[in-house]
Amino acid sequence: MKIVIIGGTGLFGSKLVARLREQGHDVLPAAPNTGVNTLTGEGLADAMAGATVVVDVSNSPSLDDAAVLHFFETSTANLLAAEAAAGVRHHVALSVVGTDRLAEAGSGYFLAKRAQERLIERSSTPYTIVHATQFFEFVKAIADAATEGRTARVAPVLIQPMAADEVASAVARVAVGPPVNGVVEVAGPERFRLDYLVRRSLRARHDPRDVIADPHARYFGAELGERTLVPGHDASLGKVGFEEWLGRAENRPVTAPPPSPASDGSAAAPPVLR
Repeated sequence: MKIVIIGGTGLFGSKLVARLREQGHDVLPAAPNTGVNTLTGEGLADAMAGATVVVDVSNSPSLDDAAVLHFFETSTANLLAAEAAAGVRHHVALSVVGTDRLAEAGSGYFLAKRAQERLIERSSTPYTIVHATQFFEFVKAIADAATEGRTARVAPVLIQPMAADEVASAVARVAVGPPVNGVVEVAGPERFRLDYLVRRSLRARHDPRDVIADPHARYFGAELGERTLVPGHDASLGKVGFEEWLGRAENRPVTAPPPSPASDGSAAAPPVLR
C-alpha cells in the first residue's frame, strides 16, 4: 500500500515513515525538500499518484496567527483537492487533544487547527483525525514560551503527555486501518499538573529557571481550564511514563547530573493523578 506522509522529513514525520516502512508499506515522505509543497501545490499530483492513504503531520513554519491560519487553510485545501483527483481512500491528520477548547479560549494557533479539521470533515475523502496530547519532547518548548527572564509562569492544570514514539505508533495504526470519519484520541498513561511537568523537565536538564504556578498563565495564547488539555475516557493510552522517558539515554542531557529532589520532594516523587 502506498502511503504519503506530508511533513514526512521532519522530526515526527520521520518516525512515522520508519514505522510504516518497517511494516512493509511503500511510504513517500513529502515535504518542500523532497519537491512537494502543499502551500503552492507543487509536486502534489505526482505524490498522490497511486496513493491509498495520505497522512498529514505538517506544521506551520510561523506561529503568527495570520500565517498559521493561511498555512493550514491553504495547504489542507490543496491537499484535499489533490487527494480527490487521485482517488485517495483515507486522509489522516494529526491534531491536538482539546483543539476546540483551546480555540474557544482564544489561541490563534488552535483556531487555525480547528479550521483545518473543518475542511477535512467537509471533504469528500474518508478521514480520521488523531487528537494527541502534548509530546514529552515539547515540554521544554512550553517552558520557553512561558519564560520571561529567569521565570516560567505555567498554569497548574491537568495534562496527560506522551512520548512522540508512541504517537507515531498510534498514527501508523490509524493509517493502515479503516477511516472512522471522526476523531480518535491518544494520550500518555499518567496525568500531572502542567507546572510540575515543566519544573521536572527543566530540572532533568539542569536548567536553573524558576517555575511559578499561575492560574492565568496562557498556553500559546489560550487561558486554560482544569481539563482543557486532557482527553476523554475513550482515549487510547500509551505505556511509556515520563520518568521512564527521561531515563532513556537519548533523552538524558549529557552534562547534567542525576536530578536531586527538590525541597518540596516534587522531583523525587512525581504527583501522578488518576
